[in-house]
Amino acid sequence: MEKLRSKRNYKGLAFVPMIVFLILYVGCGVFFTLTGTEDPFGQLPRYVAVVAAICLAFVFFDRKTPLSTKAEIYTKGAGRYGVMLLSLVVLLAGGFQSAASAMGAENSIVNMGIDLIPLNFLVPGIFLISCIISTSTGTSMGTQVAIIPVAIALANGAGINVAMAGAAAIAGAYFGDSIAFISSTLIVAASGVNEKLKEIAKMNFLIALPAVLITVILYALSSGNGSLGEGIIANRYSLINILPYIVVIGMSLIGMNVILVLTLGILSTEIIGILSGTVTFFEWTRAIGAGMENMFFLAVFSSLVSGLIELIEYYGGIEWLLDFLTRKIKGAKSCEYLISLVTGTISGATLNNTVAVIITAPIAGDLGKKYHIPRKKVASLMTIFSSAILSLVPYDSSVLLAQQYGGVDYLELMKYSYYPVIIMVTAILVIQFGLFKSKEMKSPETETPNY
Repeated sequence: MEKLRSKRNYKGLAFVPMIVFLILYVGCGVFFTLTGTEDPFGQLPRYVAVVAAICLAFVFFDRKTPLSTKAEIYTKGAGRYGVMLLSLVVLLAGGFQSAASAMGAENSIVNMGIDLIPLNFLVPGIFLISCIISTSTGTSMGTQVAIIPVAIALANGAGINVAMAGAAAIAGAYFGDSIAFISSTLIVAASGVNEKLKEIAKMNFLIALPAVLITVILYALSSGNGSLGEGIIANRYSLINILPYIVVIGMSLIGMNVILVLTLGILSTEIIGILSGTVTFFEWTRAIGAGMENMFFLAVFSSLVSGLIELIEYYGGIEWLLDFLTRKIKGAKSCEYLISLVTGTISGATLNNTVAVIITAPIAGDLGKKYHIPRKKVASLMTIFSSAILSLVPYDSSVLLAQQYGGVDYLELMKYSYYPVIIMVTAILVIQFGLFKSKEMKSPETETPNY
C-alpha cells in the first residue's frame, strides 16, 4: 500500500519538529549539566520535549489537512510493527531482569564476574563479551537486553564506573550488526548492492579490528582497579542461580527469537527460584510487574518518536534529505562520504539501522556503479555508519536502557562511548585515503558538477 504524502513538500522544514525536540531535550540537559543542577536531563523530561515537537508537527504544517488525517498518519507510525515489537521486548526484558534479581541471579552473576575477571579488565571484558554475543546472535536488541543489566550490576558490585560499563555494553551490542552473517542489517545491505555477505563482513571486520583494539586499551587504562561494593562478597556465588542468565545468553547465541528467549528466561527464574527457596510465587510475580513498570517509559517514548518520524516522512522530509545529499556528489570520494552521512542520518532519525539501509541501498548501489566504488565498500559504509550512530543517539533504546538501569545521564554515557567514534573515524580514514580499492575502481574518478 502506497504511503500518503502531503500535497505540499516541506522539504527540510519537515525536520523542524525533530530539531525542536533535540534542542529542548538535549539542549536543556547540557545547560543544566553545565550549571551543576541535579538530574539535569530530568528538568525538561523527554516526554514533554517530544510531545511539544509532535504538537508542532500537527499544528504548523499542512494546515488544510484535517487533524484526524494527521492523527491517522501519526498513529500508523507510532504503532508500526518494529515499535510494538520493541515495546514487548523491553517489557519482557524488564520483567526478566527484576525476576532474576529477586531470586538471587543478579548477585551471583556479579560475584562470579568479580571472581573470574580481574577488576582492571572488567570493562574491556564487558565490551568484548558484548561484541561476541552480538556477532553470534546477529541482533543488537537481544544483546542489549541480555548484557546491559548484567554490565551495570557488575560495575555497581565492583565499584567500577557505571556509565563506562554501560557504554561498553552498548558499543559491543552494535558491533555485531555490521559483522554477523545473520544480522538483518548486513543481509539487507548485501541484497541491496548485490554483494556476497562474506565479502562485506570481511571488510567490516578489517575496519572494525583496529577500533576494537584501541577501545579495549582505552577501557583498560581508564576503568581503574575498582573495589568491592557493599554487600558484594567475592568468590561467593551459586551456579544454579546463574542459570537464568545462561538460558537467555545461550538461546540468544543459537539464534532463537528474542521474545521466546526472554519468556523462557522469566520462567526459568520462577522454577529455579522456587525450587531453591530464594523466592515465592507471588514475590516472583510482583518482581516481574515492577520490572515491566520500569520499562513502560521506553515503550511509550519509542512509540511517540516513531509517530513523529512518520509525520516527517509524510511532509516530505526523508525524501528531501536523500535528494539534497545526493546532489552534492562530485566524485567517488564525496560519494562515499555522502553514502555514509545519509545512512547514518536516517538511522539516527528512524532509530533503525536496517530501515536506514533499506532506504539508502537502492540509491547507494546506483551511485556506487556510477563512481566505480566496490559494492562491498558501499555496503560496508552503510552498515558501519548506520550501526555506530545509534549508540550515540540520546533517544536510542540502548542508551535509554543504560540510563534506566544505571541511573546515569546521557552525557556520562557519551563520555565513554569510545568504540562508535573510533570506528567512524577509522571508516573516514578508509574513505579519505582510498583504501580497499578493487577492480571496480580501476576507472579514473571523474569529477562532475553538482546535479
